[in-house]
Amino acid sequence: MKNNQAVNPFLPSYEYIPDGEPYVFGDRVYVYGSHDRFNGKLFCMNDYVCWSAPVDDLADWKYEGVIYRKVQDPKNRLGLFQMFAPDVAKGPDGKYYLYYTLGFRSIMAVAVCDTPSGSYDFYGYISLPTGERLWNQKGDLYLFDPGIFVDDDGKVYLYSGFAPKQDVPSILTDFKRKTFKGGYVIELESDMKTVKGEPKLIFHREGEAEGTGFEGHEFFEASSMRKINDTYYFIYSSINGHELCYATSKSPTGGFKYGGTIVSNGDLYINGYSEDEQAYNYIGNNHGSIICIKEQWYVFYHRQTNRHHYSRQALAEPIVIKEDGTIPQVEMTSSGLKNGPLVGHGEYEARIACNLMSKEGAGRYGTYFGNITFRNHPYFTQTGRDRENNPTQYIANMMDGAVAGFKCFMIEDLKKIAVQVRATGEGEMLVSTKLSSEPFARITIHKTQSYAYFQTEVAMENGKQALYFTYKGSGKVDFRSFVLE
Repeated sequence: MKNNQAVNPFLPSYEYIPDGEPYVFGDRVYVYGSHDRFNGKLFCMNDYVCWSAPVDDLADWKYEGVIYRKVQDPKNRLGLFQMFAPDVAKGPDGKYYLYYTLGFRSIMAVAVCDTPSGSYDFYGYISLPTGERLWNQKGDLYLFDPGIFVDDDGKVYLYSGFAPKQDVPSILTDFKRKTFKGGYVIELESDMKTVKGEPKLIFHREGEAEGTGFEGHEFFEASSMRKINDTYYFIYSSINGHELCYATSKSPTGGFKYGGTIVSNGDLYINGYSEDEQAYNYIGNNHGSIICIKEQWYVFYHRQTNRHHYSRQALAEPIVIKEDGTIPQVEMTSSGLKNGPLVGHGEYEARIACNLMSKEGAGRYGTYFGNITFRNHPYFTQTGRDRENNPTQYIANMMDGAVAGFKCFMIEDLKKIAVQVRATGEGEMLVSTKLSSEPFARITIHKTQSYAYFQTEVAMENGKQALYFTYKGSGKVDFRSFVLE
């Protein structure tokens, strides 16, 4: 792959950072998110880490290291509880404040640091002026997914909420003691942790949102706030799970109107489809936000891998904010932060596929048993265990009719295409520029126990093109990379 190009996922393939909150501090972009474990058995099993890139080169991501550990929280000294999706803000005092909740406990904590990516220290819990933790009693609302926002006038707002479609199992810690109404705004004192006034419900849950304009896309989780000129943009994950939506208002504390879907991690809605089986990629929960980098806006979000919810990876796409303030939905791409087509020559890893599906289509991942439910489906995975080096991600288990799609490339005088695969059977890799269209190339695949390159000569039209690789044949194919010459 061309080393100087940004691709999706934009972090190394061994890194599993979902729920990304992007910020520009100084001349760098920082991404704060949860930290999944490859093939983990729960969400967010690892400690918080940070990645950053210069605003002038969104392909040059730097690992900033661990910035906060689970055991630093006084109520988690044994590290038994995960730290869920965090958010970060620069406070009025110039320090950086990191907000998080402990796994399935209604406790929202704050850590602080003098720099964006340094070592954060525990600072306290979101509490009432009396010192009692907010929503600490039975029957209180549930604290979840903090979205922290410091307005131009210095006022501090914390957004939080969790509103699932169905009742949550009562065996989970704190869930049986809490109520779930929707999304709230909570003003904080300048100390960044003391509640000021009364929390206010601003987004109603499904079944209680009739007449609000949010029907079909009601608030579920993943609160995030941004301000563009004089308009507040609230980014959230809807009850549909796979999409990030937005709502706008002239006030940070209410009056929000539904805007639309920004991105779906299965490209649902963008082509007129809304059912899971019409997804162009395997869907699951979604969480992220938007950011302006050198006058270009992007949406950060995540995808699922390894046939379950617990190994998610960071993605980003350029977006357009129109003059009327609306944000048209964008499709998933392989180029992401490059903000344009990839160079049409060189070797590319198959892991940057933006569309992936079986002969029967894609589907919605669950928590467990994906190896049974999706046993005949392709999926992103890696060799070995979770680690912070040695990337080896690939597409596994491509069977007859499976498709991996890549968007897009600037093709110039392409003469050959090769694929690097290992196969348990015999067949062909068909290459086309559109789904279900006639292939312009057929690459013969032979059975091989180790990875091998197979190639063919091609003649195709120059210009911006998508590439779809469809396997036709027996057995299974593991797809590591392809070469354009």
